[in-house]
Parts: sequence; structure tokens; C-alpha cells
Amino acid sequence: MACDQWSSWRQWSTRLLLLLLALSHPLARVTASWMQLGVASLGSTVHDTSTCNAVPGLVLAQQEVCRKNPESLLCISEGARRGILECQHQFKAERWNCTTPATNKVFGPILRRGTKETAFIYAILSAGVVHSVTQACSAGNLTDCSCDMSQLGKSHDEGWKWGGCSDNVEYGLWFAKSFVDAPETMLHEDSRNIRNLMNLHNNEVGRTAVEELMRLRCRCHGVSGSCAVKTCWRGLPPFHEVGGKLKTSYEMSVRLARRSPTQLRRKEKAKRRVPISPGELVYVHRSPNYCRHNVKRGILGTEGRVCNRTTEGPDSCDLLCCGRGYNTQVVRYVERCHCKFHWCCYVECKTCETMIDFHTCK
Repeated sequence: MACDQWSSWRQWSTRLLLLLLALSHPLARVTASWMQLGVASLGSTVHDTSTCNAVPGLVLAQQEVCRKNPESLLCISEGARRGILECQHQFKAERWNCTTPATNKVFGPILRRGTKETAFIYAILSAGVVHSVTQACSAGNLTDCSCDMSQLGKSHDEGWKWGGCSDNVEYGLWFAKSFVDAPETMLHEDSRNIRNLMNLHNNEVGRTAVEELMRLRCRCHGVSGSCAVKTCWRGLPPFHEVGGKLKTSYEMSVRLARRSPTQLRRKEKAKRRVPISPGELVYVHRSPNYCRHNVKRGILGTEGRVCNRTTEGPDSCDLLCCGRGYNTQVVRYVERCHCKFHWCCYVECKTCETMIDFHTCK
């Protein structure tokens, strides 16, 4: 398998066909993007380079990367999927919960504006591609890369030696930059605007997050479990850690001045001369009101969302319901409980009933 968690060939061919038919609509071609691969389940037996040309939304540079290594399309799809799922995990309790509406574009009209939410989307999907490709390299599933053995056998100043097979994050970073940045870098420098610079910067923030969270893993060797010799290697972090780091960056994101289309500058005049760090997410437009349903902007609103009446966090009924109030529904939950095993040989249980209050926004 080229990347983990893939479906069968029949499932892949059916879903990819539906994806191509949906994106072949004239209106869909305008909004198609590689991100759409995150909701398409690709199979594990794709080796046809024509597949790269068949996916609408890929620019020429992306098609070229894909043609050189057709199996990479599977990892790109998996990376986008990880990014989408992690985005939904990080925002599950907030007014905007990273919805992917059933439209021809995976995030709908949200991506049209350069908001904080758009910044996070670009960063988390870019990070997802790095994570997926790097993992595939270590597993030996891509022909152009393998795990990183460049330091194998070298001694560290702290007394341990490099051993094992480190995850090749350098290749993952290079690949993600080549593929994910292509729609922005294909433009001539004179044609780029502040939105292109914003997207490129946020893509890099996502990639950097994966690299910074790479962890050192070690194994001891010696008699009776002693650590006479210790070998270490670098491994990928769990993707939830990457999502958490980027969510923190989202909460502290920087708004850009729109009058500087060729460079990133802070909108806040008092900090205009402070350079933007590689870990700061940046955005151009203020976020819209996610409280009310708005089809044109791709906003589902918070009506009907389950809220928590006893907390003060973003999932509280006061914040999530935007001051509209909430409805309370009492649900009876029945389950088996107090089970005992009797010799021999049966289990006797009691039936317990619990009344649970569910609160949903009006």
C-alpha cells in the first residue's frame, strides 16, 4: 500500500469517478482545488500517470510533481484528509467548526476571503501533506525516498549514538513545499498580491510546525536492561500535537496591512516594524459572523448545535448560541449495569436508566 488506511480498488475507482464528474462541471472548474482530494478516497493500486492529469484543480507544477511519482497522489489525498479531520477536531466546540459542506469545493466559499479560519486551513492541510509523505517515506512506500539514515552511527555530544531509521521529514517538507505552494508560486512575482503572500506564509507555518515537533526517540542496550549504549532517532509527532500547535497560532494570528501587496506587514501601526515570525499565522480580512446561516458565504450557523450549559468555554450555551438562547431536551438512556458472573456459566446484569439533559441552540 502506498499510504496507510486506503480503501479497495473498487471503492477508489467509484469515488474518484464521482469526484471527477462533480468537478467537471463548468462552475466547479473555477473553484476546484487539490484540497478536494481530502474528501476523495483513493485506492492503493494507482500507478497510471494519467490520473494526475484527470484530477481537476491541479496546476501544471502540481501535475508534474504527481507524474514523477504517481503514488504520491495517494499521500497527498491522505494528508489533506488528515488536515480536514484535525481542523474539525480543533474547532468542534466553536461557532465555526471547520465544516466541509456538500459542494464542489471542500470548504465552500469560506476560502474566498483571507480570514483567520482560511489561514488555519492552509496551514493544517500543508502540515498534513508533510506528515503523510514523511510517514510513507519511512514505510518504504514511495520510490523517491526512504527513511533518513544520514546520521546513522554518529555519536552525539550527550553520549548516545544515532541509530534506527529516522523519519525523513526533510523530504516531506520539500515535497509539500513543491506541491502545496505551486498554485501561489506559479504566478509571476509582479502578479502576486497580499493574498498569495498570506497563503504561502501560512503553508510554511504548517510545515514548520511538523518539523519543530519532531521528537527524539531512544532505545537502551545493555545487560539486564542497563543503558550502557543508547541509540536514538527522530520520529514524527502525533498529528493531534501539530493541530494543537497550529490552533494556538490561530488564536494569536496577526492581521496584515493590505497596503503592502509585496511584503507582509502588521496592520497594527504600533507594531508595524516588528517582523512576522515563521510561527505566526497571518490573515487579511476579519472573520464573518458565524452565528447565522448564510448560504452565500458558506456559513451553516449554530442553530441546532449541542452546547454545554455548565461551562464558560467556547462550547458554552452563551457563546455558541450567540445570545439566542437554547432548548433543553431530556433523553432517557438505558444500559446494562452491575453485571455479575455466576459459576457456571452466565452473566446477570441489572438495567439502569439515566436521564440526560441535552441543550441545543435556538
